[in-house]
Amino acid sequence: MSDFDAIDSLLAAVGPEAQLPAPEQRRELRERARLSKAQAARALGVSPSTVAGWEKDRDPAGELRTKYAYLLDGLAAKFAAETEPGTAPGPGVAPAAEPAAPGSPTEPAEGGDGDEVEVLAVPEPCVLCGRPAKHRVEGFTQHLDPADCRTTAAPAPAKPVNTSVQPEAVQAAQPPVRTPGPSGSSKGPARRAFQEPSGPADLIGQAVRAVLAEHHGDVDAATAALLKRAIPDAMRLLDETRKGARYDIVAHPAIPDILKKQTSRGADQVWEARPKWTRHDLPPGRHEVTALDINGAYLSALKTHLPLGRLEHSTGLAHDRRRAGLYLITPPAWEHEAVLPNPIGNRDEPGPLWVTEPTLRLLLRLSGPRYGLCEPPEIHESYTSGATENLLEKFRIALKDARDAAIEQDDEVTLEYVKAMYSKFVSTMGESNYNRELYRPDWMHIIRSQAFANLWLKALKAHDEGLVVVRAMGTDELHITGDWRRVFPEGRGVTEVKVKDTYTAGTDATEHTETAGEGQE
Repeated sequence: MSDFDAIDSLLAAVGPEAQLPAPEQRRELRERARLSKAQAARALGVSPSTVAGWEKDRDPAGELRTKYAYLLDGLAAKFAAETEPGTAPGPGVAPAAEPAAPGSPTEPAEGGDGDEVEVLAVPEPCVLCGRPAKHRVEGFTQHLDPADCRTTAAPAPAKPVNTSVQPEAVQAAQPPVRTPGPSGSSKGPARRAFQEPSGPADLIGQAVRAVLAEHHGDVDAATAALLKRAIPDAMRLLDETRKGARYDIVAHPAIPDILKKQTSRGADQVWEARPKWTRHDLPPGRHEVTALDINGAYLSALKTHLPLGRLEHSTGLAHDRRRAGLYLITPPAWEHEAVLPNPIGNRDEPGPLWVTEPTLRLLLRLSGPRYGLCEPPEIHESYTSGATENLLEKFRIALKDARDAAIEQDDEVTLEYVKAMYSKFVSTMGESNYNRELYRPDWMHIIRSQAFANLWLKALKAHDEGLVVVRAMGTDELHITGDWRRVFPEGRGVTEVKVKDTYTAGTDATEHTETAGEGQE
């Protein structure tokens, strides 16, 4: 029995499910207490977007429901005790909240709306200049007045900006900053964007520094602690990178039956096209084979076309590139098995099968005039929604930048933490007790399939460049012969590859030599 099952059993034994007020009353109680969504989220151990969902149209379950009900009951009781007889407000009018006591850990800033700006009793380093600041905006400590940053001592060195990101995207990725109005009569501070993309990425650095300090510099203990919190931390990072985003997403949509497990221990009906292929016949002679490790396979696969909302069923329609989802297709015959793996992987059963968006797009690409390697697949029906390829792009870039910096600084703690964040994010967005904030098994299948499609395209590139493809396995393993360094750059970056193994194959091949390589991601 898992920890969550044990908690659920305990709660079931205690009594009936905790009762919650209506969503609008939940928000009213929090706002009257001058608590931000971030403050409530930290106390409950969830993200601010989860609290926002509870105040709109969602209900928590299990232990979270009990904790949330306890918080709301406490707030309601506090306000009831503070209301003197004969002074209660009229129907529908909320009494004024008691002003926050000076020196409290956090209190709303003057001119703020109570949801985003907090006053800190103990100043913390500003995320822009590193100097002490007394305000926190949506989780980021900073000076409200830009002049305070400009007139302080020399700022801490800024991380290099990823110039591959368009300026508009960089600006939209950053959390807003509150700046005071021109006079005391202003209705409130205006918004502006950070000038450096350090906000979301710095969440990773802050977490690593805090955990290392907590464990007194013990690298092994800090790494173990960070790996345990990788899932909730990844969700918080996703929330930060989604602020100001153009598209809304549905985190818990109703799903079609094809995404439901056929048995309690079985799988659903979606085929991810995982490569598992070995070339049977090599050219005559002995060959030096290099097993290449593809870096950050799942991290790169976060850039893929993901459906935004609930999947809608359709039949007899051609592929629409503005949508994404799952498709029942009859795959085309593949006549190149001798030199290249089948794009749909090893499948023994003939006939139609459900595939994901990346697999379908790969088949359509290979059947087009540029390659002409197969016939187009036949689409019978689909479950799709409006989609975008950039849904997780800011999230991916924040993780990539943190990974690159960790490699450059030989920071294995941060590197392992970042790997766990993106790999566990992908693996737990389906049915999992460890991530209850996001339930998108369609996304999980699509991201995995994108990683497999990316590996397949690398095999095709090697083949087109005259290399011999010997094996393709999973998301990150490609075995080839020939001068691969003229085709693929070597290194640890996500656009590079590294040597995992070398061996000889072919006629009378008996030697096998292994070389040390970084573990799979």
